[in-house]
Amino acid sequence: MTLHLIKLCAGAESVDDLVARIDYRRRVNEAAGQGRVHDHVTRMHPRREKELLDGGSIYWVIKGVVLARQNILGFERRTGKDEIERTAIILDPAYILTEPQPRRAFQGWRYLTGEDAPKDLKQRGRKSPSPELGVELAELGLL
Repeated sequence: MTLHLIKLCAGAESVDDLVARIDYRRRVNEAAGQGRVHDHVTRMHPRREKELLDGGSIYWVIKGVVLARQNILGFERRTGKDEIERTAIILDPAYILTEPQPRRAFQGWRYLTGEDAPKDLKQRGRKSPSPELGVELAELGLL
């Protein structure tokens, strides 16, 4: 069974903000000699790493709505300048828009089963709806 993570994209107002963050992290990692990867550094290391590496993704909650995901490629333990060990979640820089799914605020990340994960948004040559519009469309059964 594939397992995923779900995480708040704190401070992001839209998918465009997420895209800007992905680009920024790729540039920072490339300048540090780590290659053109996108990572998200977190304090805790997932206990269910093996299940996450079996096709798992990180689903991003933007303004209370899941709107996008990125495939998880791996995990790296890193020790910061403050001597605290953290985990870098190595992500595919490509993002995939998902059907909007409302989510209440929470701290950190949570596990998400494949059955509970929102479906990928079928590309129709358009941008993802705003979080607000996405929630309304989902509630009306139009997505």
